[in-house]
Amino acid sequence: MRIGAHVRQDSDPIGRAEELGAELLQMFVTDPQEWGKPKPHPKAAEIRDSPIDVVVHSSYRINVASLNNRLRMPSRQAVINQALAAKELGAFGLVVHGGHLRDDEDAKDGYENWRKLFERANEKGGFPVPILIENTAGGDHAMARSLDNIARLWDAVGEFENAGFCLDTCHAWAGGEDLVDIAERVKAITGRIDLVHLNNSRDEFDSGRDRHDNLEKGLIDPEVLVAVIKAAGAPVILETPEEGLADDIAYLKKALA
Repeated sequence: MRIGAHVRQDSDPIGRAEELGAELLQMFVTDPQEWGKPKPHPKAAEIRDSPIDVVVHSSYRINVASLNNRLRMPSRQAVINQALAAKELGAFGLVVHGGHLRDDEDAKDGYENWRKLFERANEKGGFPVPILIENTAGGDHAMARSLDNIARLWDAVGEFENAGFCLDTCHAWAGGEDLVDIAERVKAITGRIDLVHLNNSRDEFDSGRDRHDNLEKGLIDPEVLVAVIKAAGAPVILETPEEGLADDIAYLKKALA
C-alpha cells in the first residue's frame, strides 16, 4: 500500500515528496481557484521519470454537473486540459470533485451532465488518464455527498472505462457517512476505490464542513482511519495540515507495518 501526500511546493514536487518520505504525491497543474489551461511543468521529465507516483488534483472551481452553461462548459474543457497535463506528468489519474447544483435544480440533470462529460470524451478517444470522482463534504444539492448520491452518480458514469473513484474520509465523515465500513459500502456501489484521501476532521460528524486535521489530532479515531485504508486497498494521499504531514506519513507506515 503506497502512502503519499498532497505536495504544496509545486515548483519541486519530487524533492518535497522525498523530504516527507512519501511513496506517491498529489499536485495541482494550475491555480486551484482557476480553470485556465495549464502551462508545461518545468520539471515534467523529472516527475515522469521518478519512482514516486503522481496523481493530479483538478481545480476546485470545476463543476461539470452545473446547469449553468457559463460554469459547466469551461469546467468540461478544464477537465480535458488538466487530464492532458496529468498525462504529461505520467500521473495515474485526475481527481475531480462531484460538484453541486442550485436549490431549485433537479439532481437528475446534474448526473446527466456527468454522463455527457464521459460520452463526449469517448467520442474523441477518451480521457488520457482516469477521472477519479471524489465524494464531497457539504451541500444538500451535492452530487457526491452521500452514498445514495454516489449510487445515482455511478448509475450515470459507472459503465465508462475511465471513470474511477476517490474516497475522502473527512468528506465522508462531514457528510454523515459512518467510516467503520465505508470502504466496503463504496465498493458495493462502484466496484472500486482507486485512491483514498486520508484526512482527519476538525469538525463533528455530519457537520457538512470540510476542514482537515492531522491523523492523531482530529475528531475521527485514527485507528478507524487505518482500518479504512486496509479495507480500501488503494493508494493513499494525505491532505492534512503541512506542519504535521511528515508525522502523519510516519504514523501510517508504523500502523501498517
